[in-house]
Amino acid sequence: MRYFQAFALSVNMLTIIPFFKVHDFYKGINGLSAFFYPLVGFLLGSFLWLVHALLQDIFPATHLGVIIFSLWVLLTGAIHIDGLSDTIDGLFVPAKKSLEVMKDAHVGGMGMTFTFVFLLLKLSSLLTLDAYYLLPVILMFSRLNAVLAIYFFRYISSGVGALLKEELTFKMLMMSVIFSLIIAFLFSFTLGFFVSLITLLLVGKFFTARVGGLSGDIYGFLIEFSELILLNFALVSLT
Repeated sequence: MRYFQAFALSVNMLTIIPFFKVHDFYKGINGLSAFFYPLVGFLLGSFLWLVHALLQDIFPATHLGVIIFSLWVLLTGAIHIDGLSDTIDGLFVPAKKSLEVMKDAHVGGMGMTFTFVFLLLKLSSLLTLDAYYLLPVILMFSRLNAVLAIYFFRYISSGVGALLKEELTFKMLMMSVIFSLIIAFLFSFTLGFFVSLITLLLVGKFFTARVGGLSGDIYGFLIEFSELILLNFALVSLT
């Protein structure tokens, strides 16, 4: 029952799918929910890959790519994109005001502009990618990055992130990593793990130096940025 609740919470936190609407952060399932992040990413990517496979003989490639990208955004409820926008806004103010700006419910001009450019780059990357079969691994690794960030980097905000960090154990972390590496090996994309890890280190070190650690918004930024980097690595490595 505890594993079911933790998985349901993980789905709720990373998607708009109301998996029995388990939003209660019961003691003992928060860290376990983070353990399931890579699995949720893998399932999301697998669904997008399946939709592409089913529709590729029906719609033109470019239009289908836009459909897949739209589903990608909608299924995640733009949760991570919101964190991306807030984090970008926080970069255009003095470091001591960054967290205050990130918490503001309103998106600033810089956040809006740079997020638009980011999404444009991400859409272009997806449209150029022939290997849609890698989407499960790309979404998996980006969410594994969030798990690694929760465990290894200081959490500087209030909220559920503190509960996740408190309960996430090294054993849970290693199980997530091992699961992800096995999947990546099966998809012949093991190098993606190292690219993802480098991305995590750069983002984590940068924000630790700037604001003293990571927050929920920065986790969202990390997931989105990791996806973009991995998409482009897949493009380059498969060319």
